[in-house]
Amino acid sequence: MRSLRRALIPIVVVIILMFPIVLVTNALLPVCAQPTRSATPTLTIEKTEAAGRLAEAVRFRTISPEDARDFDPQPFQALHSYLERVFPRVHRTLERQIISGLSLLYTWKGEDRTLKPVLLLGHLDVVPVDSASEPRWKYPPFAGRIADGYVWGRGTLDDKSAVVGILEAVELLLAQGFQPTRTVQLAFGHDEEIGGQLGAKQISALFRSRGAAFEYVLDEGLFVGSGIIPGAAQPLAMVGIAEKGRLALELSAAGAAGHASMPPTTSAIGTLSAALVRLDTNPMPASVRPPVRQLLACAAPSMGFARRLILSNLWLFERLVTWQLAQNPSTNAAVRTTSAVTVVQGGTKANVLPSEARAIVDVRILPGDTSAEVFAHIRGVVGSPSVSVHILTASEPSPLASVNTPEYGLLTRTIREVFPTPR
Repeated sequence: MRSLRRALIPIVVVIILMFPIVLVTNALLPVCAQPTRSATPTLTIEKTEAAGRLAEAVRFRTISPEDARDFDPQPFQALHSYLERVFPRVHRTLERQIISGLSLLYTWKGEDRTLKPVLLLGHLDVVPVDSASEPRWKYPPFAGRIADGYVWGRGTLDDKSAVVGILEAVELLLAQGFQPTRTVQLAFGHDEEIGGQLGAKQISALFRSRGAAFEYVLDEGLFVGSGIIPGAAQPLAMVGIAEKGRLALELSAAGAAGHASMPPTTSAIGTLSAALVRLDTNPMPASVRPPVRQLLACAAPSMGFARRLILSNLWLFERLVTWQLAQNPSTNAAVRTTSAVTVVQGGTKANVLPSEARAIVDVRILPGDTSAEVFAHIRGVVGSPSVSVHILTASEPSPLASVNTPEYGLLTRTIREVFPTPR
């Protein structure tokens, strides 16, 4: 035994000495190839006019209400007319179809019809504005105000900037006599914020009926920004390669109705509230999944050496990194399936006990989890047989898009050309 120990000592010493070498080597090795910037023709864009067109688009109150019976088609129809007026070349050259009365599908025919087309997506609708929050808006949500170097208003980011930006690009290219090599299709749904059943789903069904197959599809994306990952010295271009799934759940609890002067030991509202607290304090476990792992690998070179060392050696520091990301709401959403209570209802009068209380919980499912697993987790956390949990809507997370394709390379090169500062 003593001789075995003596034999192991050199091995242990070598391991100890090699350990920091491995960490440092991983930190110095390039693990995220960055595209080189190629020379491209410069396109002159009248920024003031383009900003004005976006601002005007924001002023159309194209709201998707939670209750479809409250849907107002008039703002969408007015937006259609506006887009036709300010993008005349698009509407003279491209074929336009109106799907389900309010969604738009454009076809820009390419020179080579044997090539698969590409599909660019966006949506025209926005979520409602909570009237109680309006006083806290810097500018009114549908004013479309241009100030401080920005366009302000509901839909500027989600997602009228994409719709108007795509149309601006096509209008500009048409003015220069450009025709794409392959066909380009533009699909702008009108009800994305409430599931897209009449917009995106019907457009998809139309494509299937035509046997359409696309070279690639680009949906509304993320952004180029600073401060997204703590410690990153350079702005980061965020490219989404997956989308979370969604569960909308209704939690309800029954109780004895009656006068509030003689309350029972437990009320419907109290039972439901306790379940919601348990749900808030027992989230799904956090973990660094492949999309976030790739993001961290690309962010690491722009960081100081200590952070780069940690992010380049997740095999050792993954728990620490996961914990750190979970501390901030924006990065927490990247490492776990989240749940948020968005609606609570119960009671109609100050002195009357309600017979039922209900809440709606919005769950966003991280790729790698399933709706069945999440439902089982929530049902277990709620724990009480007095609280029922029902699924209102459910959709699974998308598959991961590959980053090892020519199409992804084209996208990253384009980002580098538009934002040439090293990323």
